[in-house]
Amino acid sequence: MDTQVPATTERRFPCKQCGAKLEFAPGTSALKCPFCGCENQIAPEGEAQELDFKATLAKQKEAAPTDFVAQVTCQACAAIVSPPANVTSFSCPFCGTNIVVQPGGENRIRPNAVLPFKITKDQAAASFKKWIKSLWFAPSKLRSQSMLDSGITGVYMPAWTYDAHTDTRYTGQRGDAYYETEWVTVNGRRESRQVRRIRWTSVSGRVENDFDDVVVLAGGSLPTDKARKLEPWDTHDAVPYADDYLAGFTAECYRIDLADGFVIAQGLMEPEIDSTICGDIGGDEQRISSKDTAYSDITFKHLLLPVWISAYRFQGKVFHFLVNARTGEVQGERPWSAIKIALAVTFGVIVLLIAIYLTARN
Repeated sequence: MDTQVPATTERRFPCKQCGAKLEFAPGTSALKCPFCGCENQIAPEGEAQELDFKATLAKQKEAAPTDFVAQVTCQACAAIVSPPANVTSFSCPFCGTNIVVQPGGENRIRPNAVLPFKITKDQAAASFKKWIKSLWFAPSKLRSQSMLDSGITGVYMPAWTYDAHTDTRYTGQRGDAYYETEWVTVNGRRESRQVRRIRWTSVSGRVENDFDDVVVLAGGSLPTDKARKLEPWDTHDAVPYADDYLAGFTAECYRIDLADGFVIAQGLMEPEIDSTICGDIGGDEQRISSKDTAYSDITFKHLLLPVWISAYRFQGKVFHFLVNARTGEVQGERPWSAIKIALAVTFGVIVLLIAIYLTARN
C-alpha cells in the first residue's frame, strides 16, 4: 500500500533540553543541538534492504513504498530539491540562487538507504585547502589568495545501486601468438629477427557474472564527471533510511528513474562482462564478435550519498568543488597557469631536441 505524505506534513527534531532544532552530527549516529550540545541518538534499524527490481517495475506501489515529495526546481540551474521544513524561501545549494517555495511535488520511490555524513564541515574545508595545494600547473598565488566564496553546504545526492546475476553467450576469436624468422638489411648487413604473428580461431561460449552495488547517480544537478570521480562509495556501510539523517541538510530528488538507471547500470557492468569473456576465450589476444546477456536476480536500493558542495573565488572568478562526505575526496573546477604550462611545454621540446641530436650523433 502506498504511503503518501501530504506536502504540509513534516517531521520536527526538537532538542529535549532547550527545544531548539536538532541537526545530524556528521561522524556520529546522533542528532545534536547547535545551542546546548544535547544529543538525541538515532535508533538503529538493522541493515539497508535490497528491493526486487522487476516486482517494483511491475507493481511499484506494492513493492516499493512511495512518498509525496514536496519539491522545488531552481530556475537558475534547474536543480530539483526538497525545501527545508518551515521555510518560504531558501538558497539553492547548487548555485546559491534564492528560491521562493511554491506548492508542488509528485509521488516518488522513497529512499530506503542512506550513507550518513561522516566528514564534518571543518574537515571538508581542510580537504579543500589540501586539494588546492596539490594542483599542478596552478597559478602561484592560488594557495594564498583562493578563498571560499560561500559557506559549505551539505547535500544528499540520490543514487540507485543494483545487484544482478548475468548469463552471457558470446562468439569471438582466440588469438594464439607464434613467431617467424624474418631477414632484414641493417646498415648494409643482413640480420635475422623474430616477428610476432597471431593465429586466429573461431570460438563461442558462455560466462556468468555477479554484480553487487553498481552505483548509478540519479540526480543531475551536480556535474556528472566530477560527481563520478568522488567514488568509491562505501555502500556496504549504508544504513536504513530515517528522516533524522537529513536534519540540517538538503536532499536532491532523483531525475533518472529506476528503469533508466538500470540501463546505465548495464553499461557500467559491460566492461567486467567483456573481461570475463576474454578470460574465458583465453589465448594471447581476444576478439568479441557478439554477445547476448540475460539479467536475473535484479535487486536495488534507493540510496542517498552525502556530499559537501561549495565554491571558491580567485581573481574575480568563481570555481565550484565537491567533497565526498565519507572519504574527504575532493573534485572541482580549477584555474590553470598559462605561464607554467608554456614553460613545461618548452622544456619538453628542448629535452626532445637534445634526445634527437644525441641519437643522430650515435
